[in-house]
Amino acid sequence: MFALTHCTLFDGERLLERQAVVIKQDRIVAIQPEANLGAELPRHSLNGALLSAGFIDLQLNGCGGVMFNNDISTRTLDTMHRTNLGSGTTSFLPTLITSPDRDMQQAVAVTQDYMARHQHRVLGLHLEGPYTNLERKGIHPAAQIRQLDEPMLEFLCRHAAVIAKITLAPECNNPAHIRRLQAAGIMVAMGHTAASYDEAMAGFDAGVGFATHLYNAMTPTLNGRSPGAVGAVFDSESVYAGIIADGVHVHDANVRLAHKVLGQRLCLVTDATAAAGAGPELTQFDFCGTPVLVRDGRCVDEHGTLGGSALTMIAGVKNLVERVGLPLEEALCMASLYPARALGLDHELGAIAVGKVANLVVLSHQLDVKATLVNGRFST
Repeated sequence: MFALTHCTLFDGERLLERQAVVIKQDRIVAIQPEANLGAELPRHSLNGALLSAGFIDLQLNGCGGVMFNNDISTRTLDTMHRTNLGSGTTSFLPTLITSPDRDMQQAVAVTQDYMARHQHRVLGLHLEGPYTNLERKGIHPAAQIRQLDEPMLEFLCRHAAVIAKITLAPECNNPAHIRRLQAAGIMVAMGHTAASYDEAMAGFDAGVGFATHLYNAMTPTLNGRSPGAVGAVFDSESVYAGIIADGVHVHDANVRLAHKVLGQRLCLVTDATAAAGAGPELTQFDFCGTPVLVRDGRCVDEHGTLGGSALTMIAGVKNLVERVGLPLEEALCMASLYPARALGLDHELGAIAVGKVANLVVLSHQLDVKATLVNGRFST
């Protein structure tokens, strides 16, 4: 047991001064004035840094030079986790892009093994596709986009404890299938969709509860008569959404608009690829068989189609504050508390409170990552 001291503490609601966080094993066991700490309790001074809950990335295709699709292994997940620590990300959903059934089944097995050995790092698998709409496929491989059949539906539901999220196009899927996935405990997300407003709303009624990379690969609000999938998200009272705040995927004004409408249902995501955290020497990588070039922070194929991002969570937090103009507290919540709520894990993660897992990030006042703790242990 030890105490973190001499910090500005963001507990998920307020910035607090002169408060210590006491950690025992992997849990936070007390938050109390530093003056009340027992003399015998070991202390670790954070030298005036900012202490927040660790970030949770709901959409991570790869980072640190690797892509989960290219090497579906615990080795890849380890590389992604180590890279994440440098950006304050303590938990994530490894994201498998539109793939054959055998790759999906392998990803489930690998993720299940990793989760069993490393608690609170990987929070489940995100399957982005293949049950999407060809019209809005983006860079996903067209040959693999297909209908959800009964054997795979049964497999997915049977492994709901491992599969945290499935992104699909509601207009291309049987509402009964969506209901079964949602009833099994899987977060069903709308993405890579050409859904109209009415089709999106029907998907929400069937159990869709999240919008994957809001604005991207979905029907926009074209005019007052065509609200599209984006308008349906804005008109919903319960659907969460992820947004890529890299200044490339979404204009800063649209990030502000989404936040004004969705508030605490808007989550920062990276949609990161091998380029994130890999350094300037990585100038090209493979995205499901398509070469993607890294140019000035953009990841694009030869036609200029975006292929994920080079964003990290801490860079996204900075952008939310410096470019979008959100308060620091709100940017931190979008990276931690709101994703935890979207997953139904806010009783364990996403804020600093007694009883919660000590997954934490230490930041300078310039928002540079100084250290992270995972399960109560310093990682960097």
